[in-house]
Amino acid sequence: MIKKNDENGSLGAHSLRYKLVVSFFLVVVLPLLVCVYLVLPRVDLKIDITVILIASVLVAIAGFFIIKEVFDRVAIVTQEAKKIALGGDAHGLETKPMDEVGELSDALNILMQNMRENMNELSGYGEKTTQINFEIQKRVMMFSNLLQVSSLITQGAKIDDILKAITEKSLLLTYSEVSYLLYRAEKEEIFSVRISVGAGGEYLLNIKVGSEDDLFAGAIKNNKLLIVDANNALAQKESLAFQEKFKLKSMMALPIWLRGRVVAILGVGNNDKSFVYTKEDIERLDIFTKQVAIVIENNFLVNRVEKLEVKDALTGLYNGPFMYNRLQEEIKRSITYQRPCAYILFEVDNFKKINQKFGSLQAEGVLKRIAALIKGSVTDIDHVGRIGDSEFAVLLPEKNKRQVQLIAEGITKKIALAWSQERDINKRFSVSAGVTENPFDGMNADELTAKARDLLAIAKGRGGNCVVGFIGKV
Repeated sequence: MIKKNDENGSLGAHSLRYKLVVSFFLVVVLPLLVCVYLVLPRVDLKIDITVILIASVLVAIAGFFIIKEVFDRVAIVTQEAKKIALGGDAHGLETKPMDEVGELSDALNILMQNMRENMNELSGYGEKTTQINFEIQKRVMMFSNLLQVSSLITQGAKIDDILKAITEKSLLLTYSEVSYLLYRAEKEEIFSVRISVGAGGEYLLNIKVGSEDDLFAGAIKNNKLLIVDANNALAQKESLAFQEKFKLKSMMALPIWLRGRVVAILGVGNNDKSFVYTKEDIERLDIFTKQVAIVIENNFLVNRVEKLEVKDALTGLYNGPFMYNRLQEEIKRSITYQRPCAYILFEVDNFKKINQKFGSLQAEGVLKRIAALIKGSVTDIDHVGRIGDSEFAVLLPEKNKRQVQLIAEGITKKIALAWSQERDINKRFSVSAGVTENPFDGMNADELTAKARDLLAIAKGRGGNCVVGFIGKV
């Protein structure tokens, strides 16, 4: 707010215009005095020259200081205005006396105050934006790491490579110094450190813990989170035992529950006694423990599958029992999610004659080549099996009968083409096929297989080397 002029009657209280008028008249007085000095002797008036000189000097000094005051104040305001324009930190301006320069100074002071307030507000927004960006970056990093681990899982990488990747990611995203994975086999009770990462963390590989271990008893028996940090201190005796065993000041460990028991424990640690694990740290580690559970479960299933006889010894394709069970599972899934599921049944035409005429070795060679051609004509999510002496089955999830009809026709043409250059007509081998789809041709594996056999019989009755999926269609 602009202040009013001082009411003390001094020159400083008047406006800038008034001061300039006064200084103007004072400056005008100088030539008048000179004129008086030159004119008066001619009219016989004698005035002491000293008086005139003193008066002239006093008038000149008064005018100089009045003008100097005006221009000094204008110069100060100009200097401060330049600082504001250049983004510098301008100081407050003196607003007295309250003339035009004082009013300008007051306006600049108000402007500077508003600018400071706006800058402070912008600074607050900047800090909030920085914090939001930081949180976004952390989440992006988290998702990126999860995708990397998921990619390893889907690619079928070795279990130790995947577990090491998870342990490394948990170390990075919880800002810890070491990370480890305690693991116990299916029939064991003692946990051993299977993976250890972090600077100087190799000693952790020698650590073993059991359900009777005081520190890990709750985690192993009750599937509880274990935290040792500045906010969750141990008793002195337990703290000494913990530091002696793990050589850490703080630690967070999450159990991994699978098949009714804790099978592993994922942990991170620091040597900072004042370190505190946050809620976000717990959530991140929990996500990684779920990935460890998936990896261990997948490994268990893979080992179980490997122990079962699921492959045909001759062709390397899946065998009949596996294909039957897999078909049952895919039918259930297709019904649940209302997705198509198709099934192709191939049979080599005149296989008995081939076996009798050329012998079992050449017949086996034909079967191997046909198996390779069928396998190479479908995708990785499809399943190909040999379910009889000369019968092959293909299970195609997410595909309907019309799509699979075209695939089957392409396979029969490819097989016929593979031996089309044989001079001996008896060595030009071919296959016939029946195509079915759930639920139109059956609600379970038995019905779908039976329908496929009926359609296959129709195809063979038409002379072979053809596909039947729809009655009346060759």
